[in-house]
Amino acid sequence: MATFLSKLGRLAFRRKGVTLLLWLLAFVGMGVAASSAPTPPADTFSMPGTESQEAFDLLTEKFPDASVDGATARVVVRAPEGTKITTPATRTGVERLVTELGASSPQVVGVADPYRSPAVSISEDGTTAYLVVTYKVPAAEVDDKAHDTLDAATEQAREAGLTVEAGGDAVKIEQAMGGTGEQIGILVSAFVLVLTFGSMIAAGMPLITALIGVGIGISGITALGSTFGLSGTTSTLAMMIGLAVGIDYALFIVSRFRAERAEGRTPEEAAGRAVGTAGSAVVFAGLTVIVALAGLAVVNIPMLTEMGLAAAGTVAVAVLVAITLVPALLGLAPVKVMARRGRLRYAVKPLSDRQRRRAAKHESKLARKTKPNLGTRWARYVLRHPVVVLLVGVIGLGTIAVPAASLELGLPGEGQMSTQTTQRKAYDLLSESFGPGFNGPLMITVQTRSTDSTGTADARTTGDKIGKALAKTPGVASVSPATANKAGDTAILTVVPTSGPTEKKTEELVHALRDTADGLERSTASRILVTGQTAMFIDFSQTLDDALLPYLALVVGLAFLLLMVVFRSVLVPLKAALGFLLSVAAALGAVVAVFQWGWLADVFGIDAPGPIMSTMPIFMIGVVFGLAMDYEVFLVSRMRESYAHGARPGEAVVDGFRYGGRVVGAAAVIMMSVFSGFIVEDNDFVKMIGFALAIAVLFDAFVVRMAIVPALFALLGRSAWWLPKWLDRILPRVDVEGEKLAGTQSAPRAPRESTLVG
Repeated sequence: MATFLSKLGRLAFRRKGVTLLLWLLAFVGMGVAASSAPTPPADTFSMPGTESQEAFDLLTEKFPDASVDGATARVVVRAPEGTKITTPATRTGVERLVTELGASSPQVVGVADPYRSPAVSISEDGTTAYLVVTYKVPAAEVDDKAHDTLDAATEQAREAGLTVEAGGDAVKIEQAMGGTGEQIGILVSAFVLVLTFGSMIAAGMPLITALIGVGIGISGITALGSTFGLSGTTSTLAMMIGLAVGIDYALFIVSRFRAERAEGRTPEEAAGRAVGTAGSAVVFAGLTVIVALAGLAVVNIPMLTEMGLAAAGTVAVAVLVAITLVPALLGLAPVKVMARRGRLRYAVKPLSDRQRRRAAKHESKLARKTKPNLGTRWARYVLRHPVVVLLVGVIGLGTIAVPAASLELGLPGEGQMSTQTTQRKAYDLLSESFGPGFNGPLMITVQTRSTDSTGTADARTTGDKIGKALAKTPGVASVSPATANKAGDTAILTVVPTSGPTEKKTEELVHALRDTADGLERSTASRILVTGQTAMFIDFSQTLDDALLPYLALVVGLAFLLLMVVFRSVLVPLKAALGFLLSVAAALGAVVAVFQWGWLADVFGIDAPGPIMSTMPIFMIGVVFGLAMDYEVFLVSRMRESYAHGARPGEAVVDGFRYGGRVVGAAAVIMMSVFSGFIVEDNDFVKMIGFALAIAVLFDAFVVRMAIVPALFALLGRSAWWLPKWLDRILPRVDVEGEKLAGTQSAPRAPRESTLVG
């Protein structure tokens, strides 16, 4: 592996013009393909194998004219203080609003007038009403004109003295992404890169190559969207993790190139060794990330499978960019990529007398400078106190992980939006006037198998009978009369719970209704299914919860095998996997404490603590696992390389931190700064993702990889690299540490004044 990649790196370095041209053609070609591709399909959400999805499919079949997938907007109207919604002046204003909404957009199918069904649409105290606007298209296809006319109609009603707010999937969600916080994160990243490398050229390479890789990956997803049914949001995870690993991979190779140049190798040889060693680590780190992302398929939710595979493809592009485009760019600036101070050491033009004196002075300073860097000092400290460092790290993360035992999963709803949004205001108005369960009604579908005396199916009668039985279930506030389809073989009932859509009691009610329905199916000769948005959210959370452990087992198991091949050891991949699980548990514990329990809620601006978003743990595991394995492979591969070349175990640990500690620390700080930018967003769930990823990287990089890992190496000694002989014979040899390079390449000192000009 190292030999092949070294040859590839040297080839890209020599043929830099051709390599850059090929990547430029790929970038432009993918961009053209994406711009000319058909519009990607709208987002579709399905959960094969769940009762909610089965009921939804039945409704689509039996009620074809009901447009069950069309968007809706619930407009809530409250009369001026001291009046009723039925007051003539107020009624006139509401009816005008109904008329304007009905004629507002060609996409609107109809508007339900609250005065035609006052028992359902007007609150008991008579102060509040709601009307439903139905659209002929799904939420993703509601156009800007429809959004604007809805906003205009509600604003005009407010000017008339009414309190009007709107919720539902047809209402435009204001996005606050790309704000000040995210910009600060990018600026911090650039600052860290400049500080790490001491060169603007070296700092810019990881950013430029990462953007090129992500651009190609996202364009490819867009170009293939209509062919493979990839929606517009499929690229979200691909962009996030593609940028993260793209920066890291380029950072590792540029750093290794500079280290090889500092040891006196020529630019071409330094590029070859950088790609052969650090590039090997990049390839295997990329493989572990691809495993983690492709493993999302085990969840059996098509949307997550598509996102995982698309992100995996983007990571593969990032790996190819790192091992080919990065050495080509190094070929363009082999001198300017070095730190500005002391750059004359690597210049090849004949130096002037003044430049010779400056170079000699710098060499003299380097010779006198014997103080070890921070990574070396830290590694030596850990080697002296391994038990203390290990106990502090494990006990500290274990304590932070305790709240994770109380993890409750849910999906984002309007009740968790900012209190400044119209959706949240509408949600609160409905809860106050109609009860908390009104925002999360359940839908019961009844498909009858029996017929009356004339041989005609009568689902409405059967549905009403079932509705009376279900109304006796504790936690049910009301059950609507049954509505049958034209064929009369299927009916729909609406059940309003007494609790809110995200409360534990509502989840218990869904399970209770399904248990009751099992008994009623036999007595009524019908098929009864419980669905609705709230039930679908509950099923979705349960599906993810059930898949979490199998997903972890698959990802960690396959990564264990890959790392065993890389490091020729049993204990090194074992501690890597256990360390990752510890950091993830601690991150989940911190998320639960802040976003579910409400600790430090004021500090982070959390309006309504509640359940943790169902997809967050899976996404966090995929993203953090990729970054954790990056840090593990790069840091430990330097230790393995030193050990394979004859160093003692302790010396190998120090060497790993001397050359890799600063780079891994910089990579972690960059990722933390980028993820932390999401914490200042208005949406609580965006805050949650940003906080979870930032805190997980902090725990994994600085506690696990830089404290617990070297402490374990210190305690294990040579045993850390133990591998049974029979397993050693079976495992393929990939030579990540570059042992074969030492025999195939010499390491001549580069002439001080006769190398390439950068």
